[in-house]
Amino acid sequence: MRYALSILMLPLLVAPVSAQTPPPAVPPVATDVTAVDIRAFIDALPKDRVSDLPIRVVPVTGDYRVGVYGVLRPSAYPGTAIMHRVHTTEIYYMLEGAGTLVTGGTLVGPEDTPNGMSVRGSSIEGGASRRVAPGDVVVIPGHTPHWWSELDGDISYLIFRPDPDNRLPIR
Repeated sequence: MRYALSILMLPLLVAPVSAQTPPPAVPPVATDVTAVDIRAFIDALPKDRVSDLPIRVVPVTGDYRVGVYGVLRPSAYPGTAIMHRVHTTEIYYMLEGAGTLVTGGTLVGPEDTPNGMSVRGSSIEGGASRRVAPGDVVVIPGHTPHWWSELDGDISYLIFRPDPDNRLPIR
């Protein structure tokens, strides 16, 4: 009985070891984005529109890239609801300000963007609303509608974009 159990357990013991990928021949280098870099970048963004621009986009392994974006969203320009037609997940890290972020649900009045990569709408019906403030993190998978339904004032945040489709240009 013990012998039979040992034979059955063997694949379970070997599977985790064989699932690991070998290290690259040349180890990748780490990339720093300092608090000073982030603050200077956010401070330089235009105050008269929503800005969502790359601070850094780096290759991490193979064709996989990760982008660090800085966003300034003035309360006078709240923006529309959006759903990106990509696999790229967006990870929001709130720096300043607070508001209500809605995710999921259905876009109201959906219209394709000119590049066809996203769909915009005036709002979202049936999504999950949450209040976000400095220090909060929200993970938004690709193909998920999202919308700032209410802003208490200007907000700034970082977006980390893991890019499995290798779409983001290196910066």
